Amino acid sequence: MQDYVGIEIGGTKLQLLRANERGEIQEACRLGVKSVEGAGAIRTEIERVLPRLLGPGRVAAIGVGFGGPVDWKTGRIRRSHQVEGWSEFDLGAWLKHLAGIPVFVDNDANVAALGEAVRGAGAGCSPVFYVTLGSGVGGGLVVDGRIYHGQPPGEAEIGHVRLDRSGTIVENRCSGWAVDARIRELKSRHPDCPLARLAGETVGGEARHLRPALDRQDPVAWQILRETAEDLAFALSHVTHLVHPEIIILGGGLSLVGEPLRAAVEAALPEFVMDAFGDGPRVALSGLGQDAVPVGALELARGRLHAQPCQKG
Repeated sequence: MQDYVGIEIGGTKLQLLRANERGEIQEACRLGVKSVEGAGAIRTEIERVLPRLLGPGRVAAIGVGFGGPVDWKTGRIRRSHQVEGWSEFDLGAWLKHLAGIPVFVDNDANVAALGEAVRGAGAGCSPVFYVTLGSGVGGGLVVDGRIYHGQPPGEAEIGHVRLDRSGTIVENRCSGWAVDARIRELKSRHPDCPLARLAGETVGGEARHLRPALDRQDPVAWQILRETAEDLAFALSHVTHLVHPEIIILGGGLSLVGEPLRAAVEAALPEFVMDAFGDGPRVALSGLGQDAVPVGALELARGRLHAQPCQKG
């Protein structure tokens, strides 16, 4: 039985998994990333950790989910919005030289969508649309078990869909940092509300206090949730009208708000969807959580390797 390695390279974390053909994880390595140290520091960590995951036994291929636009056909990075030193770097060729086996690279949201479609909340569904709500907002579309690719270097870029003609994009309203900013603004006007007390003097990462405040029935927290969910549902109505997915999956750090966010998005979506589509697609939370990208990378490696034409000797 062949094994595969899946790698997630993001702006805040580096994850490497080794799994067998059935997707059973044999070994995992999860590391934090300091964006100020640049891409070179991340490559040094990969050089340090990868040999351990490659042996013993045979690893057939490596899959990578990268946090930014990539040319999936060549494995070359187009750019990173968070970490300097990745732009135009040939990640696929570098890893292939390092490991001596086939390497397949794709955008992290695409790869997470694949993981969810094959082994997560979207298993058995098609099309599957995945949206990641983290430091940015990304999207991926999987149809019949395969990532949908438009013209390089990007596709399904829901984070850059405009919400109005003035240029407000989904990322401006629904990313983690956007919700952080909204919490800071509202807690200055409502300093005694549960959300403000939970957030305290925190600057950055305030969104993690949203769920505890919701559990305390804080009206300010519920206001933020409704506004965020309505903005996201409006954006997802465009996805629905264009590709009508069977399921929409919410992932990323903000999805840890959990069922209140899922239910609010699902409730708001029908308002923006044409009557012929009824209530629109089912909305679900990620089934793979923080492992969506590396598990998807494993599936990317397995699927792309098997899809390659056999080489004649």
